[in-house]
Amino acid sequence: MQVELVRVDDAFHFEASGMSGVPVHIDAAENIGGTNSGARPMELLLMGLGGCTAIDVILILKKQRQRIDDLKISVSGERVKIEGTEMTPFRSINIHFAMKGNITEAKAQKAIELSMEKYCSATAQLSPSATITHTYSIDFAE
Repeated sequence: MQVELVRVDDAFHFEASGMSGVPVHIDAAENIGGTNSGARPMELLLMGLGGCTAIDVILILKKQRQRIDDLKISVSGERVKIEGTEMTPFRSINIHFAMKGNITEAKAQKAIELSMEKYCSATAQLSPSATITHTYSIDFAE
């Protein structure tokens, strides 16, 4: 896998693209000279984790013949500064799955666990350095 970042302005705005060719804009915070023209790099890490597990959960629920009317993923991360550096990596991350549809709780829980423990490569990448937890809610369809 390879991605490319191309600088857009004379500050910190970049347009990134990967194998899909879909552009993603990245920028720094305004307080250091960014123009708020894109997502921050650390936001993208959480977005990638959320997207990775969301795709897994949808695929698994479909295989379980569950009807998914909607799925919203909220990912929150707590960062801690490494002493002697300016680095602030994530130390804890929570993923909340808000599901809507004709989905049984047992199958929802199983789909999430399979994603987190077996399928999601982003989870595998981040879990050695951050504790990743998950919660879920189901709005049952009539």
